[in-house]
Amino acid sequence: MRRRSLIIAVPAGLATLAACGDDKSDSSKASDSTSPSASSSASSAPPPKIVDGPLPAITAGAKFGEKPTVAKGSGSPSDQLAVKTLITGNGTTVAEGDYIQAHYLGQIYSTAKIFDNSYDRKTPLVIQLAQSSIIDGWRYALPGKKAGSRVEFSVPPTWAYGKEGNAQAGIKGTDTLVFVVDIQNAFNGKSSAKGKNVPQTDSALPKVGTNTDGKAPSIEVPKKAAPTKLVSEYVIEGDGDEVAADSTLLVQYKGVVWDSGKEFDSTYSRGQLASFSLQQVVKGWAQGLTGKKVGSRVLISIPPKLGYGDKPPAGSGIEKDSTLVFTVDILAKM
Repeated sequence: MRRRSLIIAVPAGLATLAACGDDKSDSSKASDSTSPSASSSASSAPPPKIVDGPLPAITAGAKFGEKPTVAKGSGSPSDQLAVKTLITGNGTTVAEGDYIQAHYLGQIYSTAKIFDNSYDRKTPLVIQLAQSSIIDGWRYALPGKKAGSRVEFSVPPTWAYGKEGNAQAGIKGTDTLVFVVDIQNAFNGKSSAKGKNVPQTDSALPKVGTNTDGKAPSIEVPKKAAPTKLVSEYVIEGDGDEVAADSTLLVQYKGVVWDSGKEFDSTYSRGQLASFSLQQVVKGWAQGLTGKKVGSRVLISIPPKLGYGDKPPAGSGIEKDSTLVFTVDILAKM
């Protein structure tokens, strides 16, 4: 049986961004991680009660962002969800359905055996707190907490892996799990780029709005011929990590057709963020975002040969051989 991850699946690119003839899925990338995933039987359980404990002590690494050392549980764990905020942050309040960026450690309550931690990988997890995306214990324990917080919680089998457990992670069907989670950031449909505005001085290129209130930025397309080559320019330059050619990103975006200025796709209109691998999307997106910094807003003008050419997605409203214009807010690397 293939190893499954804490992430059940990373959503694939949307239809209007998917590369033609490319049916690769990034979910296998998530599934090969060392984290355990939710089971279907656990996902059907009713919500737990939130209780104070018992929870094992943190014996070392007590600061936010440090890899914690967690003692073995004492006595019997709760059959409900025990949750304690060890450090209270002052960032965005997390809601169910939001994406969070977090470091975490997971171990078995009764033995203190660690089955996964992101600290050693030096890469935080970015995941949506939604059913079918992550184990239920997370989506019940973390809403209401703020970014910058460290939260410890214990998850009995009912809201983890049910009676079947997760053999490949060394988790039995009777094991209660303990997690320590450092919430670094939270993202939702109102999230925007964060950085410094970059002057837009080329009158031959579209001008993009610089609002960061979560509303869709404007795109003013000039009444001039579209560029024949790919254009990728900062509108707002963030200070995060650079995007690699194989990165999976969490983004806000809006797309219009150059000739008409008509919008054909937008996460803002749906009120829902998008996540996908740059190996899954049209070449213009992959090339235009590679090398850009997380936190940025990027203008991309994509000529037909790097977009859809004479084969636009059915029902997209995109005509053949259209130049496409996107504004993309790179919120996080997955």
